[in-house]
Amino acid sequence: MSFPKDFVWGTATASYQIEGAAFEDGKGLSVWDRFSNEPGKIFENHNGNTACDSYHRMNEDIYALKEIGVNAYRFSLSWPRILPEGIGKVNEKGMDYYDRLIDNLLENNITPYVTLFHWDYPLELLYKGGFLNRDCSKWFAEYTQKVVDRYSDRVANWFTQNEPPCYLLNGYLTGGMAPGLRLPFGDFVRTWHNNMVCHGEAVKVIRSESKLKPSVSYVACGDFAVPATETPEDIEAARCRNFERTADDKYLCDYAECFDPVVLGKYPKNYEPYLPDYWQDDMKTVVQPLDYLSMNIYAGVRYKKSSGNGMYEMLPKKVGAAESTMPMAVVPECLYWASRMVNERYKLPVMISENGISDNSWVFADGKVHDPLRMDYIDRYLRAYKRAADEGIPVKGYFYWSMLDNFEWCMGYSKRFGLVHVDFETGKRTIKDSAYHYRDIIKSNGEIL
Repeated sequence: MSFPKDFVWGTATASYQIEGAAFEDGKGLSVWDRFSNEPGKIFENHNGNTACDSYHRMNEDIYALKEIGVNAYRFSLSWPRILPEGIGKVNEKGMDYYDRLIDNLLENNITPYVTLFHWDYPLELLYKGGFLNRDCSKWFAEYTQKVVDRYSDRVANWFTQNEPPCYLLNGYLTGGMAPGLRLPFGDFVRTWHNNMVCHGEAVKVIRSESKLKPSVSYVACGDFAVPATETPEDIEAARCRNFERTADDKYLCDYAECFDPVVLGKYPKNYEPYLPDYWQDDMKTVVQPLDYLSMNIYAGVRYKKSSGNGMYEMLPKKVGAAESTMPMAVVPECLYWASRMVNERYKLPVMISENGISDNSWVFADGKVHDPLRMDYIDRYLRAYKRAADEGIPVKGYFYWSMLDNFEWCMGYSKRFGLVHVDFETGKRTIKDSAYHYRDIIKSNGEIL
């Protein structure tokens, strides 16, 4: 069987990871512009100043998308490229860049899927407190309004935020990513709640102001717990691990922390002592109608019913188990179980908004990039996802991460996820074997898997 007839086949990128032009054409600074230029923060002191230079190579990247054969492209807007101060005056050159990108996609029959925020927070707003400042939701609503006013005559598909566990947990609690803060857990929880209000305010703007009928989603992430066996006991153990935290999991933020607030209007119990007094009043803003839930999933961890007093027990990784160069474990069934369990809990369709593998493939002597590991990975994960579709779970689409080898945050340019190889010295693009393999899957709507 194949996927639904209206299934979305795409690939994804993020502004800071591919655009470059960090200090050009009136763009303001983001927290990543500062963080990646601090010595010792990024692998071998790489930075995103140039990245893939997509700001200047748009036509090449559109050509690659056309060659891959996707019907959708998920990309993010750089908030400080549009509003250099985060609020206030618009940078017209930044707005024009995304006008051209959206128009070029549509001219090539590729539907734009726009992510409002993918980590590159305006530095000037960090100086005002960032997500610790309750006014951050007003700032995000203002930014969303500017974007919707400009692009919603052509853009109907929106993601409000991408992976709060990464930019909040790592940016405000552990300090491992931009902006590099290490707040007490209580302050971190406040950033989480304020961020949820940002999401809600953005949805309200999109729903009320869009010129086209909008489709709105929100993106969670994390390794998904999968059952060690398909017995009721192990399935329940995996479900508990994904959605019912134990005390020792206090610092781990993923699916329950992301989706429970925006769909069910609640937080995990261990968050409640740290939430501001007004948090329950804010939930009428946080809980807004969503068309589907989106997940960035690369790996899974197997769990079984606990042999002790706990709800679940993690299985150790097998010696020599398949993994990417990140490293991330290759666990294809995570796409099935994530689709099934998230749909069961929240009663909404699901989208895989990112999934992919990093490897060490390079340009061979024949001028091509042969990457059989990526081809096999795509096959295995999509077969698991198709199982969900075959069982009647409403699956919306799949975006491979990433279209291009790019700046992979703290790993710099050392990890290659792309369907298109990028020479980071010259900028040359080389479409990989996996891209053409993915094209064949798209042409068949998954029937060849």
